[in-house]
Amino acid sequence: METEIKIRGYHTDLYQHVNNARYLEFLEEARWQILETYTDLASFMKKGFLFFVVNINISYKSQARVNDLIRIRSGMKQIGNKSAVVRQKVHNLTTGQVCVDADITFVVSDIKGKALKIEGEVLETVNRIPMFEE
Repeated sequence: METEIKIRGYHTDLYQHVNNARYLEFLEEARWQILETYTDLASFMKKGFLFFVVNINISYKSQARVNDLIRIRSGMKQIGNKSAVVRQKVHNLTTGQVCVDADITFVVSDIKGKALKIEGEVLETVNRIPMFEE
């Protein structure tokens, strides 16, 4: 899955580059696109299933500036018993460099916040998301 974003002035900070916190928003936007593309999120939630991010491991590699075009590649890295990991990479198409790579660990919980095993219908839903390809 790929998401493209053109860097605007409001994406940058005092140093005229994309701030570290803004990358988290870009990654989240790309994950929303995954959910909208590969799952029926409304139906999933009506059944009482919720996605929660529990860990973000992010490495900042290079900067992006105003008018740069970035592409966020996203996909599943691994699926465990009670958690799964989405791999994401932000490429600066203007400079050709990787800006960020990140692993986002999530769980699926019930409406009370209890993490569920990733099995049955939950596993079927998560398996619809394509694996990350380098």
